[in-house]
Amino acid sequence: MAYDRTAMLKLLRPAMTRILTPLGRALAGRGIGPNAVTAVGTLGTVVSALLFFPLGQLAWGALVITVFVLFDLLDGVVARLGGKGGSTWGAFLDSTFDRVADAAIFAGLILYFVGRDDVVSASVTLACLILGTLVSYAKARAEGLGLTADVGLAERPERLVVALVAAFLAGLGVPYVLPAGMWLLALASLITVGQRVMIVYQQTRQQTGHQTGHQTGRQTGER
Repeated sequence: MAYDRTAMLKLLRPAMTRILTPLGRALAGRGIGPNAVTAVGTLGTVVSALLFFPLGQLAWGALVITVFVLFDLLDGVVARLGGKGGSTWGAFLDSTFDRVADAAIFAGLILYFVGRDDVVSASVTLACLILGTLVSYAKARAEGLGLTADVGLAERPERLVVALVAAFLAGLGVPYVLPAGMWLLALASLITVGQRVMIVYQQTRQQTGHQTGHQTGRQTGER
């Protein structure tokens, strides 16, 4: 049975949308558009991650960042309720700011490990940051070439859940959970990159086969 990577979002998104609708309606009524909401959410995530995590305030950092991550849903609510902001520009801005927020979260965790002289965990967390960027890039590049790469074990929601839950539990004193979470996330991200490379490779091979068959058919017909 295939892994349904969107199952969690399918369950949580409707409930969170209902909760955020009154706030989204209030923001839209005051002329605040979805792009502004996206920018505030990203800024809040960056500041929180780079402030709380390096200081060792893992639990508080995870909680505050989770609040700002919900702005990913709030900007969509604002857009649907009449907030300002072009959809194409907004989609580009949202995707770009997502990368900024993700980088800040893992950078904050790297600084946390460095401050405790845990070079191994810092290196693994750096691998999470790099591989997470590659996961997103592989999909974007494939779509830019007219292909799809919408597969993988660890997309952004899964990466955020693992990182924030591990950080929160570590902040509560659960031993080894944060390093273990980073190792797990690095492995899952590496697998996801491999999955996307393979699916694109398969699609290009199919395209090449179709093109070759078409050319052979034309040559045979000409004879």
